[in-house]
Amino acid sequence: MSNAADVTQLLNRWVDGDEAALERVTPLVYGELRRIARGVFARERNGHTLQPTALVHEAYAKLIHVDATWQDRAHFYALAARMMRRLLVNHAKALKAEKRGGDSLKVTLDEDAVGRDAINEDILALDAALAELATFDSRKAEVLEAHYFGGLTQLETAAVLDISESTVRREERVAKAWLRKRLSEGSEGAA
Repeated sequence: MSNAADVTQLLNRWVDGDEAALERVTPLVYGELRRIARGVFARERNGHTLQPTALVHEAYAKLIHVDATWQDRAHFYALAARMMRRLLVNHAKALKAEKRGGDSLKVTLDEDAVGRDAINEDILALDAALAELATFDSRKAEVLEAHYFGGLTQLETAAVLDISESTVRREERVAKAWLRKRLSEGSEGAA
């Protein structure tokens, strides 16, 4: 059993309380969640303190408590993408707060720590830009979230958002251009 309809059926049986369905669907979706997480981290710089496996474990732990009727497996993965985004942002915020550490002066000789700080700033900047984009064009923000945090293909994104694949391509192209401009403005302001 590995086709999309079977996965969707198992996901919905699981939400209805069928523990056996959870045991059967876990190996089917877990590999895909790991692929998505690896894709998220592939776009990040080396040195991230949160690893793909840990991200998948945390996201999956949250997903098993979601009370939803799954339209299809792409719907499940879109929600997983949103959860992964939240987890990465929360992780980055926690590290940033920890780094501030009150009034004490902190000096590091750990060159990898400098890279991790930049990664966390990148995630926070991307999250802020997506939140800003969502205020005036939520569909473009959802398309980018599915791409960056969900690793969904354009076809899967189209299915989740109930729009055509050509619309996804157009929305993604325009949204990426806006995002590049917005992030470059943000980095110029920080310099």
